[in-house]
Amino acid sequence: MKTFILIIRIVVAVILIQTLRFKFTAHPDSVYIFETVGLEPFGRIGIGILELIAGLLLLFNRTAWLGALLTVGVIGGAIVMHLGILGIDINNDGGILFATAIATFTLSLLILIYYRKQVPFLKKL
Repeated sequence: MKTFILIIRIVVAVILIQTLRFKFTAHPDSVYIFETVGLEPFGRIGIGILELIAGLLLLFNRTAWLGALLTVGVIGGAIVMHLGILGIDINNDGGILFATAIATFTLSLLILIYYRKQVPFLKKL
């Protein structure tokens, strides 16, 4: 189980960190998304920073729970934006961005469940 969770942590960290180039270089798709939700440019950069922090926290056993919790929050917000404002299909991507968000959110929940005893407000569960 430890190896499985480690692999999931690495996968989520890679997903988060690899998307940073789009946010930090103002890729047109990223700018479009954040303009549509009214958060360009500060939201794009801010979310990018949060995703960088979450990705790094996921790589360390002691902070994996915090990285997972941060990821659930950030990606949960992205999912809400997809369902409420953006839609599932972004610039004819066939829903890939949305599906990636769902997968990242789900994997982060698994990590959080695994490390629940390290989370101060979940220790008794």
